[in-house]
Amino acid sequence: MRCLLYVVVSLVLAGPALGDDWKPLFNGKDLSGWQNAAGEQPSRGWKVEDGALVRGEKAGDLWTKDRFGDFVLELEFKTEGNSGVFFRTDNPRDNVQTGIEMQVDRASRAVSKHSVGSMYDLLAPSKNAAKDGEWNKVQITAKGNRIQVVLNGEQIIDMDVDQWTTPGKNPDGTPNKFSRALKDFAREGHIGLQEHGHNVAYRNIRIKELKAE
Repeated sequence: MRCLLYVVVSLVLAGPALGDDWKPLFNGKDLSGWQNAAGEQPSRGWKVEDGALVRGEKAGDLWTKDRFGDFVLELEFKTEGNSGVFFRTDNPRDNVQTGIEMQVDRASRAVSKHSVGSMYDLLAPSKNAAKDGEWNKVQITAKGNRIQVVLNGEQIIDMDVDQWTTPGKNPDGTPNKFSRALKDFAREGHIGLQEHGHNVAYRNIRIKELKAE
């Protein structure tokens, strides 16, 4: 009886286990599980400080070794300027034309297809939910043709990639930089953190893969 009681109490105190569905992509200690665009050991320009990935000089983009299709991705970022979170990137050496980027930038910029939380060059967020100089928590859900973004508890993106049917053009008629229609992009690929010459840090990066229905 005492043994059973001990097990029950231990489980309650431990709380819900991360391992049920969530997988950490960053262990808070080193760059295990990450690579550069060439698939090699990432640059030492990325440092680990206080459990966060911090961009250094000439760090280069950082990519997961694994590929992911349908998922919920959670992370926190703090930035002084331009960066981004790529996902479903088929070829990290050609990330602009083979993946989608959620823009990371200062909150002070006006809402647009290039502001923080946007699907870069594709869709502006419904509002600016970011905070300058603070940690911002983002959740990106990619499932089939649907992409949703929640930033600091507020949904700012609800996107159907199947609506992007024409190369170089968004559904609202504005131009974009993509040489192929977004609906034809791969629906699985690498997750990447962009190094764009500005100070940025990421932490608490984890993913939950979703099963196809």
